[in-house]
Amino acid sequence: MDLVAACRAFVSVSEHGSFTVGAAAARTAQSVVSRRIAALEQRLGERLLDRSSRTVTLTPFGRDMLPTARQLVRLADRFEHEAEAARRRPLRLAVPALCPTGALARLIAEAHEQGVLLDPFPAGPAERADLVTSCQVRAALLAVPSTEATWTVPLGLAVAHDPGGAGPIYLDTLRPGRADRDRRPRRVWLQPEDDVPHVRDRLARLRDAVGLRPAQLAVAPAVATAAADVLSHGDALLCSAAQARELRLHWRPVGELAPGFARGFSLAVADEADADRVRQTCARGIARCLDATAPSEAAA
Repeated sequence: MDLVAACRAFVSVSEHGSFTVGAAAARTAQSVVSRRIAALEQRLGERLLDRSSRTVTLTPFGRDMLPTARQLVRLADRFEHEAEAARRRPLRLAVPALCPTGALARLIAEAHEQGVLLDPFPAGPAERADLVTSCQVRAALLAVPSTEATWTVPLGLAVAHDPGGAGPIYLDTLRPGRADRDRRPRRVWLQPEDDVPHVRDRLARLRDAVGLRPAQLAVAPAVATAAADVLSHGDALLCSAAQARELRLHWRPVGELAPGFARGFSLAVADEADADRVRQTCARGIARCLDATAPSEAAA
């Protein structure tokens, strides 16, 4: 027996004083309402309603049980409402601030088609880690070494003028010569997303190894500022190939670094119950936002 449905039928008939009207108010067939109340009476061991006259009245036992039945029905309604609200609560996902707006829009739409209300929240690497740890977001894409990553994004240098051919750009070509003594040295700009140890420190070691000045490796306050210096000063911007195309710059790998030089991202969740939902519904969309390889494609 469905106890909540039986109590709902009992409350509706009691409040309207009629099986016919009570059934109509409950939007249930009268025969179903009658069976449910009869089953409830059998379970409780006492009659709840007096059916001896044309008008249905409560028995003394029914009057005692009606307040509790009403409370049970209200709690069941509240439970269903809370469940619906929980299903519709947006899943806030902290993403890199460099994700393109169009790709994020497609990610939201695709997740919605699969029943997930996704709410991307752009933030920097350190902030994303703090947000998921403090449960201010339900999930986050963390910056990790490429060897530990689910999604990887190859990194290279973007420059204003095509260096020719399809080969890499070597960092030692930025080393100032004697003729450059009075000129501002060319710089390699890192974006805030790449200001993490597994990217920054590797480039810093290479900078020192090839004899660049410390100031020739710097973190840009904004991508637009760095791109402007690439265009006006001959600098280089560390970025993905897709971002270089967006900025209309020429992209090449870093010659002294292995092909595996890349950004890495992994998913962190505040509650493990969200992990499978995000991976199953959003993996390919996340890859598109990052300009990365989707997990299944990487495995293949």
